[in-house]
Formats: sequence, structure tokens, C-alpha cells
Amino acid sequence: MNPFLKVIQLHKNQSALIKSALKNNRDAQRVLYELYAPKMLSVCRYYIKDEQHAEEAMLNGFFKVFSKLGDFKAEGSFEGWIRRIMVRESISFLRQQKHIEFPVEEFDMEAETINPIKTEMDVGEIQQAIDALPEGYKMVFIMYAIEGYKHHEIANLLKITEGTSKSQLFKARKMLQEKLQNLNTTTSYGTK
Repeated sequence: MNPFLKVIQLHKNQSALIKSALKNNRDAQRVLYELYAPKMLSVCRYYIKDEQHAEEAMLNGFFKVFSKLGDFKAEGSFEGWIRRIMVRESISFLRQQKHIEFPVEEFDMEAETINPIKTEMDVGEIQQAIDALPEGYKMVFIMYAIEGYKHHEIANLLKITEGTSKSQLFKARKMLQEKLQNLNTTTSYGTK
């Protein structure tokens, strides 16, 4: 069987599902939810440490997905459109929970260098290191390094300057590198 036919079939099914969901067809909405919920929970979990709170943000995000489904213009991927909603919902959730600070400190980004480290840690350990970052650092790091947002987009979404976004990313990377080196050292000593 031609592998390209599967892609076309999935696209047709997705388009039909979206059209049905637009007409408030609960079965179509359920199928879309079941297709995308696992990935979107992961997106929310990047930002929100507590899994129950991440699930709450995801559910609120899906409410927005279905209430704004008419805004989807099929110009990009449907998954990408949903993902942007989940990112915004996660940020909104964090703002409601506590004041997120983006400390601005003077430092020379050119003078500091970040060296890549080799590690054999599992994903859970890396996620814990990311979760341990201060909220502002964590949000900018995830948006830039994982989600692929540009600094001007991050600044717009978080209502900060581009310079603040860049400095938060730099500090997040530096802090994460230190945490991972410490974990890696601890792990390697524990196995010898």
C-alpha cells in the first residue's frame, strides 16, 4: 500500500472531524480530544510541574479549542494551532496561581559561555531539572528551546521585553547546565 495514501486519508478524516466538531457534534469533539489530549497534556506539563494542574490547564485549553474552532483557518497544522492555545492556557494558569517574576540582572552574555554536556540521564531526571528552574527562566526556556518560539513572540506572549527574554533564556541554560552537571556527577559516582 502506498504510504502517501495514509497521510491523505488522515487529513480528510481530520477535516471532516473538524467540520463535524464545528457543528457541535459531541462524538467528533470527543475523537479530536482523544487524538490530541496526550500530546497536549505533555505540552501543559512542560510549563506546569503538578500533573493535576497541567491537566486542568489542558482541559481549559480544549474548552477554548472547541469554542474557537471557527477561528482555525486550516493554513497551518491543526495540532500546531491547538498547541499554541495550550501554551497560552498554561501561561495563563501560572499567572493566576502566582506572580511570575522575570528578574533583570546586569551581566555580559558574551563573556559567559555555556558548554554542552554529555549525559546519560533519563527524561524524568531532565524534566525534574527543568521543573526546578525559577518560573520565568523555565517558561522562556521551554518556549524557545522546546516550542520553537522566537524572542519577539515570547516577549509578546509574556508581556516582557525581547532583552528580558534573551537574558532569561541565557540564565536558564546556564542554571540548567549546572543542575545537569551536578546530577550527572552524582549519577556517575553512584554507579562506580
